[in-house]
Amino acid sequence: MAKKLKRPKDGNQLAKLIVELATGEASEPDQDKGKDPNAVALGRKGGLKGGKARANKLTPERRKEIAQKAAEKRWKKKE
Repeated sequence: MAKKLKRPKDGNQLAKLIVELATGEASEPDQDKGKDPNAVALGRKGGLKGGKARANKLTPERRKEIAQKAAEKRWKKKE
């Protein structure tokens, strides 16, 4: 996976980097190289059906427990 070129926060260092990029002394890494598009599509396909499959597998009692726990967390944050 290609790393993104980190931009310096200091103005002088940033200016130096811009000049180096413009003159060809430094180059930005390719952003396209990294993940395999087929693997990404396959992972997304599994992710899209995962939530529905989990919801269908839960019993009504377990769904109620999860909902009550979530509600308690929400109300606790607001205090």
